[in-house]
Amino acid sequence: MATATTGGAFVLIVALLNVTLADKLKYKASTKPVRLFTEEELRRYDGNREGEPIYLAIKGVVFDVTKGKEFYGKGAPYNALVGKDSTRAVAKMSLEAEDLTSDTSGLTAEQLRSLESVFEGTYKAKYTIVGYTAARILNQDGSPNEDFKPEDQPHFNIKDEF
Repeated sequence: MATATTGGAFVLIVALLNVTLADKLKYKASTKPVRLFTEEELRRYDGNREGEPIYLAIKGVVFDVTKGKEFYGKGAPYNALVGKDSTRAVAKMSLEAEDLTSDTSGLTAEQLRSLESVFEGTYKAKYTIVGYTAARILNQDGSPNEDFKPEDQPHFNIKDEF
């Protein structure tokens, strides 16, 4: 009888620990595998198709911004940013066509700090990561980028890949 009670108490403690740990997680675990997006694939998620998710990439990280549809959807103020990697535009706080790119060359130190602040404080904090752009993972010749380490990426969980 004592064994059954001890076993029951152990199960209860483990269950309480699981609930407590789950409450302390600061981000939502991905429910779908993280995926790689080409520029062409990312364009599909530009907010112009009813019922489709809306994706925006910054620093090669693809975020699902669908819950911000009033900002990113068709005809919305920031719709120009979606369906592509808009790193430069976010850094410069610009919606100009020439800034809607992942190219960060020539940005000032202040613009790079702004980019990091918005990336961490807004996008990583608010939106789910659904993947990465091919440019982040591959070199221009298509070979793997040896510097890319999935385990160092925001919200990455190795189990999401399998």
